[in-house]
Amino acid sequence: MINAKQAGFFYNLEEGWTFKNCSFHLEKGDILAILGPNGQGKTTLLKTILGVLALKEGCIEASGTIGYVPQNTSPAFPYSVLDMVVMGRARQISMFRSPSRQDFTKAREALAQLGLARFEKRQFSDLSGGQRQLVLIARALAAECDILILDEPASALDFKNQQVILQTVERLSRQRQLTVIFTSHYPQHALHSANKALLMHGAADFQFGSVDDVMCDANLSRLYGMEVRNVAFNHANQSVRTVVPVFSASDQNNASFNQ
Repeated sequence: MINAKQAGFFYNLEEGWTFKNCSFHLEKGDILAILGPNGQGKTTLLKTILGVLALKEGCIEASGTIGYVPQNTSPAFPYSVLDMVVMGRARQISMFRSPSRQDFTKAREALAQLGLARFEKRQFSDLSGGQRQLVLIARALAAECDILILDEPASALDFKNQQVILQTVERLSRQRQLTVIFTSHYPQHALHSANKALLMHGAADFQFGSVDDVMCDANLSRLYGMEVRNVAFNHANQSVRTVVPVFSASDQNNASFNQ
């Protein structure tokens, strides 16, 4: 479905490669979480997959149409929720043509699938952050995409809405056999929803594989430059995993001093 072979990109070669020799392979229905510190090139990698930026070397092959959910969006005009979702049908609408009845039907179907039908006449800008993210996902679904790419979809949301977004992405992948790629600063998001992970340690330093194999304590500690631990506990007769930082006594003393 998606095959990256020795992909590399730079904005200015004098400043060095943003990423280089990046390879991974995703099948239909896979969910890939891309993790790494700020400025490591996660969003840039997404833009090369989307074709917004041209690779400097290597290749990324994607079989199927791609839907994109940006980190945030602020439309210049007071569009309704339905109008925002119909925009996802741009690929199906001929040049200089208005959306058809079928385009509006597809948009309403996408809203209904995400439980947003009652908001179709509301202004997009009046919705909460979590609701706006769901509307943007509906817009991507209205495009009838095979691949869904999301840039930090839960970064500015509270715990409840983070869970809603991640559960929605996981459910849609399972129901529609969508291939999903999302970036995140939170390793627990990968544990929650993904089956594959790509850790971006440096410009040419990557680890790709299953979440269980790649997201061990040692790899995550190296990724974030601090000691972290995978923690498992039982809840509602299910084993739940998360990732927590490990603070030493000196870390705590420094934190108190800095306050």
